[in-house]
Amino acid sequence: MGNPMFNYNEALTDEIFEYCRERISKPVPLDFGSLSIDPLPDMGDLLSAEGRDPSDVLEFFRSKLTPHVVSMDSPEFLAFIPNAPTKNALLFDMIVACSGLNGTSWLESAGVVIAENQALSFLANRAGLPQGAGGAFVSGGSMGNLASLTVGRDVGRVRRPEIASSELRFAISDDAHSSVGKSLHVIGIEPLLVETDDHRFTREALELALANDPHPETVIGVVATAGTTNAGIIDDLEGLGSFARAHDLWFHVDGAYGGAALLSSSHGPLLAGIRHADSFVVDPHKWLFAPLDCAALIYRNPTVARKILAQQASYLDVLHSSDDEHYEWNPSDFAIHLSRRARGLPFWFSLVTNGTRAYETGVQAAIDLASRAATMIDEFDHVELVRPVSLSIVLFRRRGWSPEQYLEWSHQLLRDQIAFVTPSKWEGETVARFAFLHPDTTDELVRTILESMRD
Repeated sequence: MGNPMFNYNEALTDEIFEYCRERISKPVPLDFGSLSIDPLPDMGDLLSAEGRDPSDVLEFFRSKLTPHVVSMDSPEFLAFIPNAPTKNALLFDMIVACSGLNGTSWLESAGVVIAENQALSFLANRAGLPQGAGGAFVSGGSMGNLASLTVGRDVGRVRRPEIASSELRFAISDDAHSSVGKSLHVIGIEPLLVETDDHRFTREALELALANDPHPETVIGVVATAGTTNAGIIDDLEGLGSFARAHDLWFHVDGAYGGAALLSSSHGPLLAGIRHADSFVVDPHKWLFAPLDCAALIYRNPTVARKILAQQASYLDVLHSSDDEHYEWNPSDFAIHLSRRARGLPFWFSLVTNGTRAYETGVQAAIDLASRAATMIDEFDHVELVRPVSLSIVLFRRRGWSPEQYLEWSHQLLRDQIAFVTPSKWEGETVARFAFLHPDTTDELVRTILESMRD
């Protein structure tokens, strides 16, 4: 009956569920990524007109493909910014995947929207934003930055009508995430690059840059970072935010990684300046233990964003038929997207079921581990800190090593299935870097990694 693609396959369902049960119940394998000693499989004639037996393809995926993918949610994944979804979040992501939930509009998915909005409100409240702040979950910080800077650009055009659009600028530091510069390029806005004070963007640095600039009136906004990706540095959020408020500038805070520290007992106060933000991004799929791909984009005044970003078309008029903004909340109105999976629900489910205290403990664990790692580094004579630890990022060097030695060491750690730790650069020098996030990463692992650098 009907198209066989849509027939229920009980045997395959059992196999898939068993695969998921095994994956979620056992320690996460690190696996090898591109460094596996086994060659990548020949995809050859796998794709065919008639199709393949699903069990065979599932086994092909399990045995031939997954070893070539490093698991971001392993406690041994300490590179880039890891991903450590809770078990509850992973399980609920399965529900989202098989439920056909469209998180686009209030009309279609009011139940999705109120749940996601509860999670967004929690984050907005922790950031000190006023009642009514809100937005939507997007795919990542890059998309969040693009949407918020688009809104900031259009607000700036209204505020500075006497200035040509092509001359408008945002003040950013050269330590801002690469997506900030790319977003400005996409929306046709030039950056005012501000020299930082030891890589930290401060109010004093901004004021000096504006005083020395021939056209400071063209600056319509400021972008600050709550935890740089490479070093975890928190910009002068209070100073930059208060300056932006006083001078009618759009203030955007990129907290994709470090914004989760709002839940930290020791570091939360350092992020108090986010309360000045017109827009703010934090990625639950980073340090808030949600699956990929999930970033929270929050506006101080969502109505402003809606007026700029909501898509208009005759077939969409039904989505905007009510003037009651309290009840009509379309996630598609707050970013550059329309169709959208309900990507905020796994985070919401995990937050509600585990409780906020568990999240606070989980975030703080990574900060505490970074501090202990710094103490270990000080105990060894072959390694040293490059700069003080910030948030859960540790930059350190192996004395006397060349870039090639760092890379070979990194590869060997992965080949030996000890950890995934990749080198980075700091002020032109190749260095080692820990990015802690998973609460189950141990001190013993850190010590093992440091010991491995003796050779």
